[in-house]
Order: sequence, then C-alpha cells, then structure tokens
Amino acid sequence: MRLRALLDTDALGLRLLGGEDELDRTVRGVMTTDLRDPSRYLSGGELVLTGLAWRREAADSAPFVRLLVQAQVAGLAAGEAELGAVPDDLVAACARHRLPLFAVHESVAFATVTEHVVRQVSSERAGDLAAVVDRHRRMMTAGPAGGGPDVVLDLLGSDLDLRAWVLSPTGRIVAGAEGARPALPAETCVRLAAEHLGAARTGRRGPHRVRLGHTVYSLFPVRSGGRFARAARDVRETVLSDWLLAVEADAGDWSEERLDLLQGVTQLIAVERDRRDAARAVRRRLAQEVLELVQAGALPAEVAARLRVAAPVLLPGLGAAPHWQVVVARVEWADVPGGAAGPAAEGPGGRGTDGIAGGPLAQALLEEILVDAPPGAAGAGAPDGPEPAERVAVAHTDDEAVALVPLPAVSAEHDGSESGIHADALLAAVREPLTAGLNDDGRVTLGVSAAVHSAEGLRGALEEARHARRVAAARTGRVSAAGHQELASHVLLLPFVPDDVRRAFTARLLDPLRDYDRRHRAELIPTLEAFLDCDGSWTRCATRLHLHVNTLRYRVGRIEQLTGRDLARLEDKLDFFLALRMS
Repeated sequence: MRLRALLDTDALGLRLLGGEDELDRTVRGVMTTDLRDPSRYLSGGELVLTGLAWRREAADSAPFVRLLVQAQVAGLAAGEAELGAVPDDLVAACARHRLPLFAVHESVAFATVTEHVVRQVSSERAGDLAAVVDRHRRMMTAGPAGGGPDVVLDLLGSDLDLRAWVLSPTGRIVAGAEGARPALPAETCVRLAAEHLGAARTGRRGPHRVRLGHTVYSLFPVRSGGRFARAARDVRETVLSDWLLAVEADAGDWSEERLDLLQGVTQLIAVERDRRDAARAVRRRLAQEVLELVQAGALPAEVAARLRVAAPVLLPGLGAAPHWQVVVARVEWADVPGGAAGPAAEGPGGRGTDGIAGGPLAQALLEEILVDAPPGAAGAGAPDGPEPAERVAVAHTDDEAVALVPLPAVSAEHDGSESGIHADALLAAVREPLTAGLNDDGRVTLGVSAAVHSAEGLRGALEEARHARRVAAARTGRVSAAGHQELASHVLLLPFVPDDVRRAFTARLLDPLRDYDRRHRAELIPTLEAFLDCDGSWTRCATRLHLHVNTLRYRVGRIEQLTGRDLARLEDKLDFFLALRMS
C-alpha cells in the first residue's frame, strides 16, 4: 500500500505534518517502538509508530530520525497521547530528511493503525502473488520458461514471509526458496514426508499441520495430473509418487483467500512434476527395450548394440562404457485393507492383488529412491554432467520395476561392488516416510545385484537382483532390501522354507539345549555356535571360549546326549548350523 492511502482512511484520523511529496512511498509493514535506536529491528519499508517515550529533550529528535532514514522506513507516525502534540523539533528533523510524518490522535490506538496496515499489505501481497502464480502457471503449461517452482517459492518468501519447500515422498528437497533451502535439515524433511504420507493414507484433507519442536509446518499435497492420477481409483496408487509443499507456518487460522493461493501454488508445482515425468519418457522407453531384450534371452552382442545406441540418452557424460548394477523393486498391497502383506501378496497381473498399479508405481518409486543413491553409483550424482535422476534408467514389467544403474568403470582388480549401490544404504534415508505411506497393508521390497562388467552379464545380474528381492520379501518389515552378498546357498534357501517347518526343525534340535541352559546355565547354545564357527577344532574353540579342552569336550558330549546327534558327522553339523540360522 502507499502512504497516501493512510490519509484516505477516516477511521485512522491521521494528520500529515510533513513530507507531502513523499506520499507515494510503498508501505511493506508496520512497527511500534519507543527505543532510542530501533534500527536493528527494521528491514525497510515500514511505517514506524512511536509514543515518543524515547524523547527526553529536543536534541534527541535528529538522531532518532536519522536512524530511521538510514533504515529506509516509509514514514513515521507519532502519537499525541504522551506530550499532547508532536514536538516541533521532531517535525523539523523529519522535514530535513524528507521523512513523511503523521500525527496520531490520542483517541486512536496504535493497534488500530497496525491492524489496518497489516490487512491492507497482506491483501495486496496476496493479490500480486496470485497474479504471478497464474502467469507462471500459463508459462509452465507451455514449457519450462517460467523458471520452475523455485521462482514462486521465492515470491512466497519475499512477499508473504512464508518459507516453503517442495519435497518428494521420500523427503528429498525438490525445490525451495533460495534463502530457505539450506535451513531445512535432512531429518526434518524425512519427518515431514512421513507425516504427510501417514496423513494421506488416513484420507484426511490437507493441509496437514505438524509440529516439530517449536516449529509448525503446514503440508499441502501436490496432486499430479500425470499417469497415476488419471487412472487412480485408490489413494494407494498415488501416495508413494506425489510431491508435497511444506510451508513453515500454521495454516489453521488462514483465510480462505490465502489457502486458495497456496492451492494455486501446488497446482503450479504439479505442472512441473508432470513436465519432469514426461521428460523421462524417452529414457524409460529405451530402458524398456533393453530389459525386453535381456528377458527374451537375446544374444549379448544384440544387447550391447542396443546399449550403444541408447548411450547418449541413458549415459550422458559418462564417457567409456560403464559397469552395471541391476536393482529390482516391487510394491505390494494386501488383499484386505489393514491386513498383512508379505510374500503371499505377490500376485500376477500389473495391478497387484487388489487392482492397484504395480509395475508403473514401483518404477516411479525406484526412480525417486535412486536419485539419492549412495556415493559411488552413477545415480548418486557425479560432480559434472546432468542431474542424478537423468542417469538412472528404470523400466517395468507387469508387477515390478527394474533399474539399470551405470557405475563408473573401475580398474581390473576391483569388481565395482565397493563403489556401487548397497541394499541397506539404499533404503536408510527413505525407510521412515515409505513405512508411513505403506501403512499396515503395503510393502516395498528391493533386490540389488553385484556389478557386472558388460552386457553379457546383465541377464545374470537381473536374475540375481530378483532372487535378492525375494529374500527381502521373505523378511518382516514394510520396507526391506537384500543384496547379492546375501545369496549364499543357505541364506537363499532358508527364507522359502515354510514357517511351521522351520519352527518344528529348530525346536527339535535346539529346544532341549535351551531348556538345559535355563536350568543349569551351562551355555550349551553359545558353545555349539562357537564349535561350528571354529569348524570343529577343539583347540581353537576352547581358546575362543577361554575353556579347558576337557570342559569343552564335556559340553559337546552333553549336546550330543540331549539331541541324539553326533557332532563328528558332517550331516549333523549341517543340521545344527541351519537350525541356528533359522532360529
């Protein structure tokens, strides 16, 4: 608003005492003060209200006005309640510095002036910002010329004093105001994403308000108009792929106009989300072609040739042919909402066990997870070249997603696995928000292959990643992953033994030992574990347990007596080994 508008408001009853030529100054805020030096609390453009308590003598006026001018305030309004009239020395100081001066009648409370200015400024800011949001929406609909969501988030900060960030469902910062982005710690992003996904699964309408420490955040869902939203019949089809707008403010008492404005911002961000999704279409298609060749058993030379053709799109900036890892992901939902999801939930068809999109949803989620892949993978972001997401090629089958992750070529004495993706690290930062989004009826499982050096190894890597994912699916937990390191023979086989068989087998062998340990504190189970770990060496096992060899022989004899097994026989050693691994 302009200073001139203050004189047109009869309810304020302000009188102009000087600065008539400066009334077109813009008022950006209001501050009430009686400090002798309030400059540290001023940012420019304020209308300063003062009761003159700072003035003890006429000489105090000039320094006070000089400080206000240096702070670039819009004007000064002095109350008449304290001194009866505004002193001439203050009027003269303001005239000398061309600072507009108003007199506030003693019958008018400063709160009345403050409320009027704040209401006018907020209304005008909201109107201006709404126009900007609408302009950028039109521009971004036609292409990326509008500058992306960062521009509008900058305006939210500068014009409405709202710090805001766009977050992915895993808590990654997608966009943020220039001054706001560094101020949001990674753990806060993860918590906000988890709260948002959890609230979305309950069906509550946004914005969702979350208090973290002393700060309140309002979370607005960004409803994409892309491939999932167009076909979605269930919130579970979009909850793991939609972005959110996190605003550092409590929207509980906002006006409808301000809420509508923020909804407009989310619609603008959704346009950007769809634009980025469309930009990945070519890369997805090429990845799909490579996957189909690998699955069909094409000759390695044919796969390698297709990769060379696709390299400019799939591998921009990587140069020499890289090594590869394969990551397989699957999103599963229980048949009955609220029920348990597990290996049994893996059903045929592209829409899962209860009609929810499987492969495409897993594809979008895997692309998001691999953006923050651990250091060393090409998807983790090299210092040069395109963004990490532009180096990850993800295809999908009916019910799973498959990522071809290029790794920088390594020397011959390394297999690339040390610098590649590790299953546990892949999910470390996203486990909390994904668990909230999956609620009690969904699961995400991933499998990671070892690195392979050429196209010849891709088929084996794909099967290895799929086996690893099945091992992850046999575990507990809503979000689970397994890597190629876990595919030793017994680890690969044990998860697929039915639970009742596993329980009966371990009980038959180990329960007698556990019962004996409880009664006599004989430590037979730890002794058995150590004996097998030492490959049946009496000397090494006795040294490890700090026992005399005769004591060790007595314990092993007691184990054999209680179980009817002979630890000198390979078959019995193997049975004990497996029982301990399954227990």
